[in-house]
Amino acid sequence: MRTTEGAVQGRRRHRHTVFRGIPYAQPPVGALRFAAPAPPQRWEGTRQATEFGPAAPLSLPVDTGPPQGTDWLTLNIATPDPGAAGLPVLVWIPVGGYISAMSSDPMYDPAALAEAGLVVVTLNCRVGAEGFAFLDDAPPNRGLLDQIAALEWVQRNITAFGGDPGQVTVAGQSAGAGSVAALLTMKPARGLFRRAIAHSVPGLHSTPALARQVTTTLAERVGAATPTAAALRDTDPWRLAAALTTLNTGLHAHRARWGRLTETGTALCPVIDGDVLPETPWTALAGARADGTELLAGHTRDEFRLFSVMSGRHGTFTEHDAHTALELLAPRPHGPDAYRAAFPQAGPEELVETVYSDALFRMPSQKLAEANAAAGGTSYLFELRWAAPALGGILGACHSLDVPLAFGTLDSPIGTQLIGDEPTPEAVALSRELREAWIRFVTTGDPGWPAHRPDRHLTRVLDTESNTLPYPEEASRRIWEDHSPAPFDLV
Repeated sequence: MRTTEGAVQGRRRHRHTVFRGIPYAQPPVGALRFAAPAPPQRWEGTRQATEFGPAAPLSLPVDTGPPQGTDWLTLNIATPDPGAAGLPVLVWIPVGGYISAMSSDPMYDPAALAEAGLVVVTLNCRVGAEGFAFLDDAPPNRGLLDQIAALEWVQRNITAFGGDPGQVTVAGQSAGAGSVAALLTMKPARGLFRRAIAHSVPGLHSTPALARQVTTTLAERVGAATPTAAALRDTDPWRLAAALTTLNTGLHAHRARWGRLTETGTALCPVIDGDVLPETPWTALAGARADGTELLAGHTRDEFRLFSVMSGRHGTFTEHDAHTALELLAPRPHGPDAYRAAFPQAGPEELVETVYSDALFRMPSQKLAEANAAAGGTSYLFELRWAAPALGGILGACHSLDVPLAFGTLDSPIGTQLIGDEPTPEAVALSRELREAWIRFVTTGDPGWPAHRPDRHLTRVLDTESNTLPYPEEASRRIWEDHSPAPFDLV
């Protein structure tokens, strides 16, 4: 198979063909570290494209193994037929928390989607300090610029793999969905995709003032004199990632100055810099400074439950915790009182989980659907209500449960952690339903249920028996009705 940079050879896998580790930009190290992605170099002969490229350094509180290399800007393609033409294309952005991006995760195995007729592209990009540290002498939001470079590569090359460059859908979950939301409104991304899928959109953005202070703190931890690319360029990337991990785990110590950001678990996220990302997606769309598109957005019912269980806090939240959560995360000035009035029977545990789920994922997702429709697009909304059966059902319909369902990767490590070693018939049926909705949407722009409109907030509620209903989180929607997710700022 020939790309604009050279020939690649993949391998046949089941009923589709995969090509892995194809560079869409040069390795962002050395003189290119902290720079905008540079065009990939050409090569002679045929490049073996059978292994995933290495991921950028991850800032995770678990052992991620030894460094695997610095060729971080690569992508992978799964195609049902390299000799075909005009197949719809799904580009998946596997970013989590803006601190990890691993296209090799078995949860994102494209087999079921490719064998259903989609060309599936997954990509690696810069995350953590490499992608989002705010440096005065480097372009901001480099992780987003990487994603645009990958989409440009798709436009140049996907025809050779059977795909239609005019039928590209960009998709992601969590920080990947936040990336999708940003791409909806970034000028350099215009014309690079036709549709978008965004699961569990996070309301995570920082002002330059806050982002600069976070980067200053990070630079001090690795002994850099200033928070600049020049000062950090010679710092080992994995040492910098480890320093960010430590900073993330101790964010609450900075609550007095960093405020709401300390409740997110991640110190670095996209910056509203006025240039690369001039404003948040919600205000850009609502203000008609960006055009709407065909958008499939959604969230889970119990978004925060995964984090409360993983942290060991589930079942322990106190009235003090509820008060703190409402004061930090509910929209001001009336949000705290509005939550208590809307949920009068809720104890501290329910209040904490409701406001965290709303502020971090549910309301940003719902409001993105509304803003996209207001900008002339067509929005489809879903809520996953089906509870994960693992751990006795304690996880509920938690964050990330929708991903293995959509990809059909119930047997992946995360799939089994959430769903169990032996998926129930209900899990298999729900996975098929969500996956088929994706395929319909990528192919036609319609997932199979009515659009979500300002006057009728119709939502597909995914459960053992799915139904299209009025928006199920209406009480929260009303609390947030006049409030878009605002960038985090210094207190």
